[in-house]
Amino acid sequence: MKTLRQYLLFIGLLTDQNTDQMNIVFDHAIDVANQELGLSLSSLKSDVNYGDAFHGYLNLCRMLETGIAGVFGPSSRHTAVHLMSVCDAMDVPHIYSYMSEYPEGFNLHPHPADLSKALHSLITFFDWSRFIFLYESAEYLSILNELNSLFGINGPIVTVLRYDMELNGNYKPVLRRVRKSQDNRIVVVGSTETMPEFLNQAQQVGIINEDYSYIIGNLDFHSFDLEEYKYSEANITSLRLFSPEKMAVKELMQKVGYNIEQDEHRNGSCPITVEMALTYDAVQLFAETLKNLPFKPVSQNCSQRTESVRDDGSSFKNYMRTLRLKERLLTGPINFEGNVRKGYHLDVIRLQPSGIVKVGTWDEERNYTQDRIAPTNSQFDSIDNSLANKTFIVLLSVPNKPYASLVESYKQLEGNNQYEGYGVDLIMELADKLGFQYIFKNGGKIYGTFNKTTNESTGMLHEIRHGNADLAITDLTITAEREEAVDFSIPFMNLGIAILYLKPQKGDPGLFTFMDPFSEDVWWFLGLSFLGVSLSFFILGRLSPSEWDNPYPCIEEPVELENQFTIGNSIWFTTGALLQQGSEIGPKALSTRIVATFWWFFTLIVVSSYTANLAAFLTIEKPQSLINSVDDLADRVDDVTYGALKSGSTRKFFMTSDDDRYVRMNKFMTENPHYLTDSNEEGVERVKTSTKYAFLMESTSIEYNTKRECNLMKIGDALDEKTYGIAMRKNWPHRDKFNNALLQLQEQGVLEKMKNKWWNEVGTGICATKEDSPDATPLAMENLAGVFLVLLVGSLGALLYGAISWIVFTIKKARHYRVPLKDALKEEFQFLIDFNNYIRILKSSASIYSRSRQSSMSVGSIRHELN
Repeated sequence: MKTLRQYLLFIGLLTDQNTDQMNIVFDHAIDVANQELGLSLSSLKSDVNYGDAFHGYLNLCRMLETGIAGVFGPSSRHTAVHLMSVCDAMDVPHIYSYMSEYPEGFNLHPHPADLSKALHSLITFFDWSRFIFLYESAEYLSILNELNSLFGINGPIVTVLRYDMELNGNYKPVLRRVRKSQDNRIVVVGSTETMPEFLNQAQQVGIINEDYSYIIGNLDFHSFDLEEYKYSEANITSLRLFSPEKMAVKELMQKVGYNIEQDEHRNGSCPITVEMALTYDAVQLFAETLKNLPFKPVSQNCSQRTESVRDDGSSFKNYMRTLRLKERLLTGPINFEGNVRKGYHLDVIRLQPSGIVKVGTWDEERNYTQDRIAPTNSQFDSIDNSLANKTFIVLLSVPNKPYASLVESYKQLEGNNQYEGYGVDLIMELADKLGFQYIFKNGGKIYGTFNKTTNESTGMLHEIRHGNADLAITDLTITAEREEAVDFSIPFMNLGIAILYLKPQKGDPGLFTFMDPFSEDVWWFLGLSFLGVSLSFFILGRLSPSEWDNPYPCIEEPVELENQFTIGNSIWFTTGALLQQGSEIGPKALSTRIVATFWWFFTLIVVSSYTANLAAFLTIEKPQSLINSVDDLADRVDDVTYGALKSGSTRKFFMTSDDDRYVRMNKFMTENPHYLTDSNEEGVERVKTSTKYAFLMESTSIEYNTKRECNLMKIGDALDEKTYGIAMRKNWPHRDKFNNALLQLQEQGVLEKMKNKWWNEVGTGICATKEDSPDATPLAMENLAGVFLVLLVGSLGALLYGAISWIVFTIKKARHYRVPLKDALKEEFQFLIDFNNYIRILKSSASIYSRSRQSSMSVGSIRHELN
């Protein structure tokens, strides 16, 4: 008889999402089972459309024709239910991995009733007297029903809301109702597909913060991207079915392409979903059953009614449910009570700034058991808890927003609770990581200097050197002089000296403000175009016979003709068109009408553009600043004065600089000490109350003030580069620990988030929502070049046409009078360039036409000839 090892048995996997990863998990699970149990399992995999039951049916039937031993998947419940019926008819084991109230088929996922028990234990432990129950769809109501049964009639008050009410992925209407509700404790149950978007929209609505507590009833919570919620200070608790610390889980993570050594997923975060883990465990359970109950699958046909079904299929499925498996599993021990899986336990996890932390365990026998949490939330094992029993005195400069200030409260606060700010939050984060205790103390406004000659220090430096304080955190600049007296941590903020000044004020209107809509080039080209078109009318008026009119209409045979396009009339006609007023002059010849048409089009565009831009210049303020750079300050442009703190790194910078500009500025401040201030706040007030005073201070402080004072702004770039650090005693033994913790906060983005909180969120909103008015800029030639080109082409075309028409007219006239063409052209050209003569004598003895034998022709015929 052939052994089981000699048979190659196929098991099928149907996937409809995360196909690549699920295939890797499935193959890895088969490899582990084959290696551990000595089997010859192999896989048949097929990708089906999500929710497409017919497509899944076709792919399943193809697998059945090959004689597979079992079917796994897919994820879609709708598809899985249809395929389950086919497998039951063929007596082929079907294993799926989603939560289901009805124990059909073969499922390793915890039953909703057991999840309800876990949620009940947590709610009871947290002592919630009322909460909001948010659910995705009707299938999750079984959890609510079980909760109500467990609480009984004396349970907490529950407000029930469906967050996916419109079935369009927009949960914000319901979440706004939650925000307006008096309840701030929330239980959420929903699918892995919708839960990440739920958290995202909840944060956008503003209900993920320190005022809200959540219990997330989704076992895939550990696999979500939670980076932006770690620092929200919301109390978010959830459950997970397996720990990422298990060696088998780490191996699986490496198989699907995650590099564990690079710490991509720290502190409990794990990319392996429950579906992956359950599929892995289901393969192990299937293989264990196959080892104890071997069989040879048969080929089956879905399209034919046949009795060729597995005669041992039911026995195989029943045997699987009798097994108690504990080895090679990701989700813990497996055993069944009827069709429901039992024996597992759930980790209770909580989201903290350091990531996901396990805080307890739930199982059906003992309910919720709380773990003892270490006094540190460190993300790296290299940081120990040697500071856990130490207390440090930390100096603050109060008030000095945003670094430290007193909490505004209706009641008297004492101790550390009375302080808030960036520096306060930074010490709290470091304390969370290193485990130390701290006492805040107001160190005053003087940060301190050190005299190397006398070995004496002042301010905060003096307090630290003499052991009265351990740390000092504020906007304390790291300088070479200060490092002679104390040590500094690595920088937690980079900055530079900049100029604080009033925003540009609206200037007085100029005498020729009406010319602002066009640039200087446009005005020059407009003037040249005006003269050019006027000259074109004058020339074409003399060239075109149609423009020579009878000055006395009552006389049928005039002796002279008159031209209306004199120099003055040409300019007047052009002016009337430009001002869109018209004139009594009307061009008659085709050439002059062409020029007039193009000029009218030109003026339409130009005048419309001028009018539109003039409106912008009249309605939009055009601010004018007295200074635009540090060079303007050094040169005392418009007599603008300036100052800085009397003592500190900013004043020291100008005193020690070799740059000519800064030397002159230092001389000015030395000669005018009344422009120096005792604090940054005093300098800001001076800038606000004076139009000709600028204050030199750190760029971070300028950024903070300009977010809250809408009439202030920063001028130019930073003058230097400097950093802030935490001051500590010289050769302090804990310096390296603080530096490591600061590096972690920097890498995790905590420092940037805290800066954004205190600079851009707390106390802002007025200036942040006010958009800057757009600038009104003059129209340049780049904007109007096209219409100038059209005018030029039209005018040149009309001139060319007029010249050709004049030549043709002269040739015809010479032939009519039978005079030499050369003489005719000469006489016509001489008359053409006689610009002072606008009268054409029809009968002149000096004309060559008078000496012709046809000179006796009537005036009417000559008039006809000219036309």
